[in-house]
Amino acid sequence: MDRIRIRGGNRLKGEIPISGAKNSALKLMAASLLTDQPVTLRNMPRLADIEAMADLLMQFGVTLNIRRGAGLGQSDTMRLHAATIESAVAPYDIVRKMRASFQVLGPLLARHGTAKISLPGGCAIGARPVDFHIKGFEALGAKIDLVDGYVIASAKDGLIGTMIDLPFASVGATENLMTGAVLARGRTVLKNTAREPETEDLGRCLIAMGAKISGLGTSEITIDGVERLSGVDYTVMPDRIETGTYAIATAMAGGEVELLGARAESNTVLYGLLRGIGTEVTQTNRGIAIHRNGVRPNSVDVTTDVFPSFPTDLQAQFMALMAISDGTSHITETIFENRFMHVPELARMGANIRVEGDLATVIGVERLKGAPVMATDLRASVSLVLAGLVAEGETIVNRVYHLDRGFERLEEKLSSVGADIERLST
Repeated sequence: MDRIRIRGGNRLKGEIPISGAKNSALKLMAASLLTDQPVTLRNMPRLADIEAMADLLMQFGVTLNIRRGAGLGQSDTMRLHAATIESAVAPYDIVRKMRASFQVLGPLLARHGTAKISLPGGCAIGARPVDFHIKGFEALGAKIDLVDGYVIASAKDGLIGTMIDLPFASVGATENLMTGAVLARGRTVLKNTAREPETEDLGRCLIAMGAKISGLGTSEITIDGVERLSGVDYTVMPDRIETGTYAIATAMAGGEVELLGARAESNTVLYGLLRGIGTEVTQTNRGIAIHRNGVRPNSVDVTTDVFPSFPTDLQAQFMALMAISDGTSHITETIFENRFMHVPELARMGANIRVEGDLATVIGVERLKGAPVMATDLRASVSLVLAGLVAEGETIVNRVYHLDRGFERLEEKLSSVGADIERLST
């Protein structure tokens, strides 16, 4: 199993190209099931989760071709064609790898009328139930049973538009129900919806395919069902979590890095926090420039919440930054109840962190020390890499398959701006 070795202490300088957003690309791939015409997706990231979704879609009969980008920053282009849906079964062996596989439920029900989807897997960071999805589809007229770990759904006469008030602004439920409602009869109104940029990106793609959707980016989305959707040629938005990760990396290690293709509006809360601790954040005509002179950052408190608040997917990375800050910070996690699993690993590197329920108190230390550590989930694993960038000595991050699920060519991008980092194959 591969490992990543980091020798800390290097300042970062140069350019990092930002890949397409994983959390958008996966949902756009699922949306290709809604039409019998080809769907071309550009700026696709090269990730293990993308490969897993591709395997799942091919099980349904989707023809899939990928044109690979050659160098760093040259993205892949994917062509998907679901001319016919030959199967509507999503088996456990594939779905267990990532919970985004569950997003095929809406497109399959909408176009095919039936679906058998394994209950999802993914990172072990909390319960993340799918009951919002199930209740929503039942409101749209689907019959749903849970049998032997599978969701068995049918809507042989089609879905019917209705009003659905989500108990929580769930990204997955909003997107799944949106893809189901675009082909439903009549109007669907989704209330208390997710406002994340990736949800908007999915909506914009669906509109380009012929869907009638209004209210994207707000807490109420209205969808007027259409009879069919067409193919589309669409470019995936840049990944705001990857962007934020490299911005935090630069704030920790010091130096100056331009994040090519990054969008300022996707990470406004993070950039405000970084400026508050003494980091320069500047919008350029090519993206975002991050500059820090290497002085220890000041401590600052942060609370995760749904967009436009601070994203839970950057919490572990920000904790690594606060671990070397001057003072005490408090990090409150409101989204997932089990997302502090990186704390013991950071503690192995000398971080001083105390966890009580959903609150982590971080007392900054002057320096971290390299150590062998274990990645526990996708975002936690990259926080250990960031800690390694500033730690004395050598850090070995084990179980990096979590990283490969969500960060494209991480070690290449960081080494291109001066980090001493390499992948070790065993």
